Amino acid sequence: AKLLKIQVALFALDVWFAAERTKQLLCYVKCRKRMKMVSRLMRFAVETPELLDDIAIPDTRTRNADPCTAKGCKWPKSGCFVNVPYEISSDFSQTQRKFIIDGLKRFHGLTCIRFVPRTFRHRDYIHFFSGNGCWSYIGRQDGGQKISLQKNGCLYGSTVQHEVLHALGFNHEQVRSDRDKYVWIRYQNIKKGKEHNFDKKQTNNLGTPYDFTSVMEYDNKAFSKNGKPTIVAKCNPNLKFGHAKQMSVNDIARVNKLYKCYNQKFMV
Repeated sequence: AKLLKIQVALFALDVWFAAERTKQLLCYVKCRKRMKMVSRLMRFAVETPELLDDIAIPDTRTRNADPCTAKGCKWPKSGCFVNVPYEISSDFSQTQRKFIIDGLKRFHGLTCIRFVPRTFRHRDYIHFFSGNGCWSYIGRQDGGQKISLQKNGCLYGSTVQHEVLHALGFNHEQVRSDRDKYVWIRYQNIKKGKEHNFDKKQTNNLGTPYDFTSVMEYDNKAFSKNGKPTIVAKCNPNLKFGHAKQMSVNDIARVNKLYKCYNQKFMV
């Protein structure tokens, strides 16, 4: 009888330990999820992140197509289309919201990119808001990302396209890996502390030429400290550029090549 009582007691103790262990594991999982969620919310709550001109810098700096597009920052493709969820801040008026949406729809007719209203099922998405200036992250960011389009200064068709192209994974034209074949960078004319905006990157140029008509090209006097050019075209030193009103043929072709939009409708 004593042996049976001991066995029952040991069994009860095992059950209690198992229950406690399960509670600890559940608590650990919940805490991990909560920490990840808080981390994402804290990052997302930052009104203006660290910027390199109009490019927002993620916490981890692994970053024409940015190198990150080969490592997972492209938006996923589903069938023939690449669905990019978005939401627009209520700070914008109905007219301003329509302007942004019309800019997004421009991609629909020329590429396989489809901007779709965000639902609770979408973990990764773009949030348009009126922040401090015009800026965007490069490529898809984990857990949502912002594009700042300041109401007084950024609501132009070319600016919307420019920042959205950043979010799709594209860099500025003058930082292309092969830019030295096409332009001179006049560092002596660049404002102190702004030189990093001209740092060359190991981009994937997708078989497209350097394009002075791209919406991703800087003005030839960008960040000038003395009114003299900071970027000079080798083909024509007097060429003025950086004032595109809309995406160029090459801008569209790059999106289609990067995201494999093979439908003839999208080929440029």
